[in-house]
Amino acid sequence: MKRKTPRAAAGFTLIELIVVMAIVALLASIAAPRYFQSLDRSKEVALRSSLATLRDAIDQFAADRGRYPDSLEELASARYVREVPEDPVAGRRDAWVELPPPPDAQLKGQLYDVRSGAAGRASDGRLYADW
Repeated sequence: MKRKTPRAAAGFTLIELIVVMAIVALLASIAAPRYFQSLDRSKEVALRSSLATLRDAIDQFAADRGRYPDSLEELASARYVREVPEDPVAGRRDAWVELPPPPDAQLKGQLYDVRSGAAGRASDGRLYADW
């Protein structure tokens, strides 16, 4: 003899599924913008860290050798950095903008400072290229 199961135990109704999907969509719409903001902030922090590391390596090279390096690749080949880091905002290793020393600089060489080649503005409104 077959037992009849009550209707409530048979499964979810379409209305219940729609309500659950609406709640999930609402939570996702709240969380997604915060997630993307945190990704942008993490790229900015990584960019600041890479710039500080490269600038420190340039200064150490100049102090050790009495001249500025000619390129970022020279810094890497001389082991002042392991490798030229990727610009986290631009997403490329060749996006760095290498700045020459000022005309009145006492030390020779081609690389005095480095900036990001990424287009756009940071969360504080400044251009990435001005960091």
